[in-house]
Amino acid sequence: MSGNLIAIIVILVLLLVLAGIIYYAYCNIRKKLRDTSRMLFGTDSMIEGMKQREKEVEMTPKSVSSATNLYMPSIMRDFPEFHYDEMKSRAENVLTSYLQSITKQNPALLSEGTRELKEQLRLRLEMLQNQSQKESFENIHIHRTEIHQYRKQRGRQSIVLQTAVEYFHALKENGKVIRGSEEHKEQAKYNVELVYIQDQDMIENQEDAGLGLNCPNCGAPLPGLGAKKCIYCDTPIVEYNLRVWNFSWVEEV
Repeated sequence: MSGNLIAIIVILVLLLVLAGIIYYAYCNIRKKLRDTSRMLFGTDSMIEGMKQREKEVEMTPKSVSSATNLYMPSIMRDFPEFHYDEMKSRAENVLTSYLQSITKQNPALLSEGTRELKEQLRLRLEMLQNQSQKESFENIHIHRTEIHQYRKQRGRQSIVLQTAVEYFHALKENGKVIRGSEEHKEQAKYNVELVYIQDQDMIENQEDAGLGLNCPNCGAPLPGLGAKKCIYCDTPIVEYNLRVWNFSWVEEV
């Protein structure tokens, strides 16, 4: 047998061995991927499993940080006439109209809000315009709204409501989608701040925001914004003329 023939046979044997090793490794890796996919997604295909997981994320609402039961006793103690269902509905309308205002590039669509919220919306629309961008929120659907925080500050008290919402969200620049998708739903979560203001000018005029709520007779701090008299000296308290609940901020979290 010639040397060339022996060399060819050796090469063929090595190629067969190498092919066997590659095939064994392929089968082993495929089995591990299949086992991993079954464990993670419940399917044999990793790709199908990832698509299924993406679909679940797309359809599953965000969880909200609910502290409604924790704060409602304090809120009702400070504001006996507070209507939670009404305020929750108003907060959802504010969020929806805020997003629609961005989509339509029309701040007049905002259902209600303080000058602070209107300015926030104006600046966002101005930023989009300056960057030649358009942002859209379509098919908006509210899942759930709960009280997230109750804050007491000088001159006002505020309630932060947290809302889980879904929509089709897309950010376009020069007609091209650069973020989000017009075809896939997006789940999101927003904080909407509701404020109780006794003196609108005192709160919205920041240089006066340091004014406190104190008894005019003894100077002691008042127990709450709705206080009728001082708990230390029983002096009657004359409330500010303007008392109103309104919305001051919208923020995605």
